[in-house]
Amino acid sequence: MVVASILHPVDFGTPPDALHAPDGFLSVPVALVMWGVTAAVLAVAVRRTNHRLSERAIPLMGVMAAFIFAAQMINFPVAGGTSGHLLGGVLAAVLLGPWAGTLVMACVVGVQGLLFQDGGLLAMGANAFNMGAIGTLGGYAAYRALCTVFGGEARGRIPAAAIAAYLAVLVGALAMALELVVSDAVPFEVTVPAMVGVHAVIGIGEALITIGALSFIGMTRREIFTLRDEPMRTGSVRRGMR
Repeated sequence: MVVASILHPVDFGTPPDALHAPDGFLSVPVALVMWGVTAAVLAVAVRRTNHRLSERAIPLMGVMAAFIFAAQMINFPVAGGTSGHLLGGVLAAVLLGPWAGTLVMACVVGVQGLLFQDGGLLAMGANAFNMGAIGTLGGYAAYRALCTVFGGEARGRIPAAAIAAYLAVLVGALAMALELVVSDAVPFEVTVPAMVGVHAVIGIGEALITIGALSFIGMTRREIFTLRDEPMRTGSVRRGMR
């Protein structure tokens, strides 16, 4: 996924980095509801990851979090003074699975908000959901469906991930736009076309970066693709329960 400065605050009354919403743009009820939804998703993600992710895949979570965090520091220009950067939700989900990917994205969004003030604390639940859960859970669902269309994951990994990443950007932008509308921050007829329209362009960058990352992994460390579905050893689970 990609996101960035998309709606000019003077013209539209929206935050300069609309998917890293600062406090004050979402109403308190909307922000609290999104915190609740995100907390529930993360609770399920922790449980699923703890019981299903193999030991060999756990270091990859740290590597992916560091890579996505660093990559998000690099912005690329889009149009009209806007810019975009990698979000990486679909990329994380393809390599780690949707639940582990959700935890990775939540960590990235949390560090950005706490250390770099990239998004407000009250709005962090919405930011983590829009940029993380939508990309990892929704994006991975689209990815699996598209892999079936393309004849299996081995054959369809690259095109399926590219399309899923593009769609995840659009859905994340639409979710943020609707949250702003429900918060009475911006009219529907202004924010939805602006958010979705600009992110239709930004999503192309997300798709290209996702293609590049997966292609590089496929050429250099193809075994990484097997870690997501590698079963956890029973002995590991028992040791963790002691």
